[in-house]
Amino acid sequence: MQLRSTAFPSGGWIPRLHTGEGEDLSPPLQWEGAPAGTASFALILDDPDAPAGLWIHWVLFDLPATLSSLPVGLERSAELGNGARHGCCWGVDQFSRQGYYGPQPPPGPVHHYRFQLSALDRRLDLPAGASAAEVRQAMDGHVLGQAELIGLYQHGRSA
Repeated sequence: MQLRSTAFPSGGWIPRLHTGEGEDLSPPLQWEGAPAGTASFALILDDPDAPAGLWIHWVLFDLPATLSSLPVGLERSAELGNGARHGCCWGVDQFSRQGYYGPQPPPGPVHHYRFQLSALDRRLDLPAGASAAEVRQAMDGHVLGQAELIGLYQHGRSA
């Protein structure tokens, strides 16, 4: 499976438009090569470089298997029209927001943002607002394939 974005290449800089220092719009994402038997997708965006620990920026699950892309600026509602649900994000241990909340690191070194897409053999059927840990636990034993896109961002970057 492959995951990519027209906004930035894998290992490249995430444009300010898609960060908390800009308009904070989710980037467009496209994927291909989902394994046979895929029933849904789950997407988790995290920052392993956050000083407080693994910071969760986006949790989206029960994406229909018929999808192969997400548009720029995906709505932040708890449940999307296609049945996908947003989990809670924006934290390490406590999560208070639903939807995409992009990079907004403190001053310091470059952070690596991991967009992780998983093809699953079933829907997770968790309630909207589930945490990344709950989504990952529900995915256990049901992952058919995975793809990752890594974007870079540093506080105050103007690109």
